[in-house]
Amino acid sequence: MGEGELQASRAKVDALLNPKNVVILGATDRPGNWAQRVWRNLKRYDFPHAVYPYNPARDAVWDTRCYRNFAELPEAPDHLVVLIPAAAVPDALADAAKAGARSATIMTSGFDEAESLGAAELTMRLKRVIAETGLIVSGPNCLGNLHAPANLMTMPDDRPQTLSRGPVAIVGQSGGIAMAIKRTLEERGVASGTVITSGNETGLTTADYIAYFAGAPEVKLIVSYLESVRDADAFLAAARAARAAGKPVVVVKLGASRDGRAAALAHTGRLAGSMEAFDAIAGAAGVMRVTNFDAVVEAVEYLAHAPLPRGAGLGAITFSGGLRGMLLDAAAAHGLKFADLAPATIGQLESLVSVGTTIGNPLDAGFAALTSQDAYLRSIETLLADPGIDTLLLQEELPRAAGTERKESNLRAVNAIAARAGKPIAFVTMISHGLTDYSRALRVELLNVAFLQEIDKSLAATRSVIGYAATAKVRMSEHAPSARPTGKIAKLLNSHARALNEVESKALLKAYGMPAPKEVLARTMRDAASAAKAIGFPVVAKAVSSALAHKSDAGAVKLGLTSVKDVRAAFSQLEKIARAAHVTLDGVLIAQQVSDGIELVIGMHRDPEMGPVILFGAGGIALELHLDVALGPVPLDEAGALALIAKTRVAKRIEGYRGQPALDKKALVKALLGLSRFAVDVGPGLESVDVNPFLLRRRGGLALDALVVLSPHPK
Repeated sequence: MGEGELQASRAKVDALLNPKNVVILGATDRPGNWAQRVWRNLKRYDFPHAVYPYNPARDAVWDTRCYRNFAELPEAPDHLVVLIPAAAVPDALADAAKAGARSATIMTSGFDEAESLGAAELTMRLKRVIAETGLIVSGPNCLGNLHAPANLMTMPDDRPQTLSRGPVAIVGQSGGIAMAIKRTLEERGVASGTVITSGNETGLTTADYIAYFAGAPEVKLIVSYLESVRDADAFLAAARAARAAGKPVVVVKLGASRDGRAAALAHTGRLAGSMEAFDAIAGAAGVMRVTNFDAVVEAVEYLAHAPLPRGAGLGAITFSGGLRGMLLDAAAAHGLKFADLAPATIGQLESLVSVGTTIGNPLDAGFAALTSQDAYLRSIETLLADPGIDTLLLQEELPRAAGTERKESNLRAVNAIAARAGKPIAFVTMISHGLTDYSRALRVELLNVAFLQEIDKSLAATRSVIGYAATAKVRMSEHAPSARPTGKIAKLLNSHARALNEVESKALLKAYGMPAPKEVLARTMRDAASAAKAIGFPVVAKAVSSALAHKSDAGAVKLGLTSVKDVRAAFSQLEKIARAAHVTLDGVLIAQQVSDGIELVIGMHRDPEMGPVILFGAGGIALELHLDVALGPVPLDEAGALALIAKTRVAKRIEGYRGQPALDKKALVKALLGLSRFAVDVGPGLESVDVNPFLLRRRGGLALDALVVLSPHPK
């Protein structure tokens, strides 16, 4: 999605949310019907334009005129709210488009969510109408939309709603969930000016809505409940646009299923699960995924009121030794660390707080340890000035009633400090609690600080924000495919085989800068013996066949062959293994045995939803046992490759662990970038690549084994 497509998405959503009139299809007097509820809500919230009931069988409804066809309307229809049987929807939309309608919200269900042949055919009809007419469609199977700037409320919810401009925009494929998030944020004093329930997304998708919000000046951050990504490229482009605009996209994502990966031919396909792939790819584009709706609320509370941290260092002041310990435990559980204080910071704190106070980080001030408000505020400023602290957490909660003048004075003073500090300050409570009208009124005065609730939720939100802030600093990598593969490479890629054998796989990867050891494919025992003598002992013998995706598991790898006799015996054994497995061998690979390095895994997998993802980690036969791997997006640049390596535990061994020599990280980066380029060049024709092990040495690296799996459905 380029800039032109982003602008097109914004124009479409603008037409949906800012209509010139609304026509309600399916107007009826049936008690409790949704059409009447939508009518009432449009009136209740002062929609400034005309609203027309529509039913071909009625002249009047709800004590007002009902229109039988679009020609009777006083003006051309603009926006439709569709509440008619599913079978009638496509034709009704086609008629409305001919009459001048621009957009529609289809609440009717019975389309592809019904998972029946009839529903699938109906969905295809709906898609054709949308394509042919250019009608802008939200839904079907949705709950309507709320857009405060236009006083638009097309939801059938009878409960009183607040329509007020606010920093948060919500888009959810579930209307109930989207509205639950809105209500809870309002309880915390954070307004959501726009709520879109996107339903099946047969027309507009979450990508279109994110693109719109990325360009909406009043929106500061975007929340999404996402069941599936309809168009990964468009979604990622919209997320990158939001990131470029400084607007985090906080997502709760449904779907951690491993169905379909259990039978994957490459290790990478089994290890790169759908949620992990989403995190790697969407995370690099500026998406912050959280695991539940409580986490959404805490993340929004943080992001709506505090700047992004510059680093991961934490500082804290508590009034309870117990809370201090709980903060330390929660930080460790979430992979966070309270910074070691600089000597100058410790010296200043000792002069501010009373004897007996724990001078450390977190700073335990005790219930009566701080002598005055001045000492408390100077302690805060001292910690903020420490170069190791990027985020400051303070124990406190919003008062529920009047009578806490000193506490409120402290809160206002901290809010003033936060306005000029340049570092985020967040108050943290011991436990979750509700707010009163008094609390919320005070909260409106304190817009420069976050009020997080409960220790574990607070630290989880802090970790999410720190991760997002680190990603937001990274330059986004995009590169186009290089010249179309030709010659032998093109021939291999155009073969009918799904899995290539080891020799073919290595030939492809060698063309992208990933070398292999000295090796020869032998068709006969005599050729194998000659190859071994030419290469030099010791050697390895491996059965070569695309039907043996994992040779070690089948016993089809023979190591430590030190003589011609050993090679002949190995050749014979491999032939027997192949016959027993009913596999036709392409030959036996005789390869130089190399062991002076560490075994890594480098791979790529095409996630069915998000597209290609790169995998890196500790390799060898214990790969799936230890599972020390990290995932990254495609394309990958040098900074991204280094960040990917740093996420793993094996990174310490590469740097030189416990006196061992450092290994050739540049060669590893080159291999990762080559694999990324390979994935970009081949595109949808490539399903998986598995290089395991990739032997990283003090100088260079070698692909000791490789498996390339082509897509059975490249288009």
